Amino acid sequence: MERHITAPFDKKLAEELTAGDYVYITGTIYSARDAAHKRMYDSLMKGEEIPMELKDQVIYYLGPTPAREGQVIGSAGPTTSSRMDKYTPLLLEKGLNGMIGKGKRSEEVIRSIISQKAVYFAAVGGAGALLSKCIKKSEIIAYEDLGTEAIRRMEVENFPAIVVIDSKGHNLYTDRGCVD
Repeated sequence: MERHITAPFDKKLAEELTAGDYVYITGTIYSARDAAHKRMYDSLMKGEEIPMELKDQVIYYLGPTPAREGQVIGSAGPTTSSRMDKYTPLLLEKGLNGMIGKGKRSEEVIRSIISQKAVYFAAVGGAGALLSKCIKKSEIIAYEDLGTEAIRRMEVENFPAIVVIDSKGHNLYTDRGCVD
C-alpha cells in the first residue's frame, strides 16, 4: 500500500502502518547517528534533558555529506540502523515513534517497537543524492561539535521510505523472505 504521511505522527498512525507499505513522509524529522545517540542516551540516563522532544518524532539515521553551493544538504543516505540498537529502546520509551535507516534490528529493538507501538522505516541505501532532494530545510540544533553527526531538524517533502517493522512486529526482512 502507498501512503502519504505527515511527521511527526501519533501512535494511532504508527499502528495503521503495515510492513511493506510504501510511505512518502512530509513534515519535520530529525537526523542523529551513533555519537548523537550516545549523548542523548547518556543524558537521559543521568536524568538530564536532551535537545529535542522525542514524543511522536521520527529520527533518520543520517550523517550527510557537506552541502554543495545552492543545496540545503549534501548526500543524505541512511546509515546502518543496528549501530543505534543499544540506545533505541530508551528513546522509544521516551516517545519516539519512528526511525529511518537501513538493515536489520535486534530482537530487543523489535520488542520495543511492538511494546511502544512504533515503526521502523528503511530508506534506500546508495540513493543519498536523490534522497537529499526531498530535504527542503536543514538546521543543526545540537551537538555541532560532532560535525556530520550533529542533530539536525529537517523539513522533508515526499521523502520515500518503506515500513520494514510495524507496530505489531511484522518484519519485511524476515516475514517475506527478504534479506538486507
